[in-house]
Amino acid sequence: MTDFSQLWDRFQILKASQPKLRARDAADALGVSEAELVAADPASQALQPHWNDILSQIGHLGPVMALTRNHACVHETTGDYRNVQIDGKIGLAINPVIDLRIFLFHWQHAFAVTTAGARGEQRSLQFFDRFGEAVHKIYLTANSDVIAYHRLVEAFAAPKTALRIEPLETQAEELDDEAIDKAGFQQEWRSLKDVHAFHPFLRRWGVSRQQGFRLAPEGQAWRVLPEAVEQLLRRAAHIEAPIMVFAGNRGMIQIHTGPVRNVQIVGNWLNVLDSHFNLHLRTDLIAEAWVTRKPGDHGVVTSLELFDDQGLSLATFFGERKPGQAERVEWIKLLGELPVLERADVA
Repeated sequence: MTDFSQLWDRFQILKASQPKLRARDAADALGVSEAELVAADPASQALQPHWNDILSQIGHLGPVMALTRNHACVHETTGDYRNVQIDGKIGLAINPVIDLRIFLFHWQHAFAVTTAGARGEQRSLQFFDRFGEAVHKIYLTANSDVIAYHRLVEAFAAPKTALRIEPLETQAEELDDEAIDKAGFQQEWRSLKDVHAFHPFLRRWGVSRQQGFRLAPEGQAWRVLPEAVEQLLRRAAHIEAPIMVFAGNRGMIQIHTGPVRNVQIVGNWLNVLDSHFNLHLRTDLIAEAWVTRKPGDHGVVTSLELFDDQGLSLATFFGERKPGQAERVEWIKLLGELPVLERADVA
């Protein structure tokens, strides 16, 4: 069991030496989960795990910043957090800016957090899975309703107790490619009619996404250089092509739809710094990048998918496309121009 007082003292010492250290990185340095570090904060307030009720109240806060991340990609959108619909453990929130796919199977802990910064107090609601990893965070903005926030926190406040944090699960090992009926796999791939059927298709065959791409029909999946994502974003910004950026984790997928404008590199981070959308991507953690062509409801849907060295999905990029419409020609051209990883580079 974590001693919150001792952990908080250790964090203060660490923060004094590295004042810009983010909570996730600080937790790693201290050998604890981020949820435990947040719980150790004397100013944090534990919340009841009433996910549906909490999320349905966020719309009353006015404009907020929604943040969803994994270890290599941070996705931030700022706008109204409304239209939350939950069916059992699966939900969504579709708004002009904040667009979410919610998987409540993985939500375990929640806190209201107030931190002091150069611009004053920063208030947020933070949600974690059973491994203590953040699945989603909601930050108040200058235009948020602070009174409504305090009312929400008071309504769902819970006593702070010791957290039961489970060890991270290891990735299941892939079957050998030779063990898969490649001809049958490719035939079913070609017969798909909906891009949303792709994940269930892979699950039926017992293959990971990357293995599925390796086994894909000719011309339907190929590797590109990891740095291709920077080229994609810069060229999309240059021609003002509307795109879709998906990023997240086991408990939440967050989506940006629209153009990107301000693309910058700072160290190992590739950033999009726009007024309502920010993306921060650790380029040094991209182990594989794939362009894929999947059957959709109206022709092929083409995307760029990024993975780390453990096969975890970091981010996926699509062209903006309405249901029932074909892909934009400029999007197909952008992906076709990305530098292909030659076979000699793979070895």
